[in-house]
Amino acid sequence: MAKKAAFDYFESFEMMSDLAVKEASILVEAVQTYTSADEFAAMLDSAHTVENDGDHINHEIFHNTAVEFITPIEREDIIALAQNLDTVLDDIEDVMMRFYMFDVQEMDADALTFANIIKDACAALHVATSELRNYKKAPREIQELIIKVNDAEEQGDRLYRDAIHRLYHEKKDDPFYVSVWSQIYSKMEKCCDACEHAADSISMVLLKNS
Repeated sequence: MAKKAAFDYFESFEMMSDLAVKEASILVEAVQTYTSADEFAAMLDSAHTVENDGDHINHEIFHNTAVEFITPIEREDIIALAQNLDTVLDDIEDVMMRFYMFDVQEMDADALTFANIIKDACAALHVATSELRNYKKAPREIQELIIKVNDAEEQGDRLYRDAIHRLYHEKKDDPFYVSVWSQIYSKMEKCCDACEHAADSISMVLLKNS
């Protein structure tokens, strides 16, 4: 009887981070092409499909950590990284849901820049997770990729600060607009934080095996 192949956690992490890049790309496209909440519904469905695919992978990771006797890295690190990658997917979908729920009529000036920062953070995270299986051979290279994720998160922090300031300075006569975009930018900043948390999980693997 053929022996069952071991579950590939590293491939699963790579698949989840690839989904994050795809979902971030949908976000960028949504901001670039947005016309109305009604016409946006199909794009929101696409993002939800990507997020749902991530849920399935996350479930497989959790199931295998529960039943397998030996895992390639510590179980707590596998679970932490899987949860953080899943949060990235959830948070990007949350941003897009706000466009629809708040019936956004036009994109704010900083929205595209913020969406691209999120995409850059996801792209750097994807490369880092793709290299994670080599954590014993190339820890320095992986750490450099983690720094790229952190750099993108810092860009997101700065833009969040400046975007909120601009809203209250230039749009103070439209409190509804300020409220809506303050909440959307808060969610976008949260996406960058989620990418950093996932990168921190990878850093923990490197630290424990240095």
